[in-house]
Amino acid sequence: MTYNNIILEMDGGIATITLNRPKSLNALNTEVINELFHAAEMVEQNDAVRVLILTGSGDKAFAAGADITELAELNTLQAKFFVANGHNTMARFQSLPIPVIAAVNGFALGGGLELALSCDFIYASENAKFGLPEITLGLIPGFGGTQRLARIVGKNMAKEMIFTGKMISAAEALGLGIVNQVVPATELMETVQKTAKSMAAKGRASLCMAKQTINQGLDVDLATGCRMETDAFALCIASPDAKEGTHAFLEKRKPVFAGNLKG
Repeated sequence: MTYNNIILEMDGGIATITLNRPKSLNALNTEVINELFHAAEMVEQNDAVRVLILTGSGDKAFAAGADITELAELNTLQAKFFVANGHNTMARFQSLPIPVIAAVNGFALGGGLELALSCDFIYASENAKFGLPEITLGLIPGFGGTQRLARIVGKNMAKEMIFTGKMISAAEALGLGIVNQVVPATELMETVQKTAKSMAAKGRASLCMAKQTINQGLDVDLATGCRMETDAFALCIASPDAKEGTHAFLEKRKPVFAGNLKG
């Protein structure tokens, strides 16, 4: 597939998807959302990829939200399909069996923040701004923002951000737990790459099981979550990477994880 709005690159075990509509502040329209979904599929099908980085081109925005030009023309049925399509794409990134890092440079507003929240965690530049301003358009977040944000910052803070539509700084986002790390803009991608390389050196089965157990465990009670962890641990033990990791430890050498998710 030829992409008109994103760039998909693969370097070793790390894939990078870059939103590439800088003149529109990387706004999300139907075509962009479809391309993102397809790129996520391509990443999952590539056994060599162990980590995905999601970022935006230019120095002004990760993604400034949904494309208002398209939103303004939607009728009720079209709006339902538009947001359902967005939900499917966000869920696709969240369900990838590999870690996904959002590298946020500049604005992450509306659908842009929702896209970042569908990743496993966010690193941000010092000039990054975050918010869900849909209320100022007479709307509400439509790509999962009411759900994912509340699970991170709590119900009351999510309500304040969504009811007011206010933007917060990278430092404020760090304090609320939306962002894991804030660095100077010139160091953002280098910092993200360093973390990505660290994770890419780990076993693919254990990364997958850790991500799956954390994500699914948050939606169940503690006892059920612990049973899920027990099963996931047993699956990891059966993987070639577990054999490599334990033997490397006993042999006092660095492990070389070459396993995949196909046994």
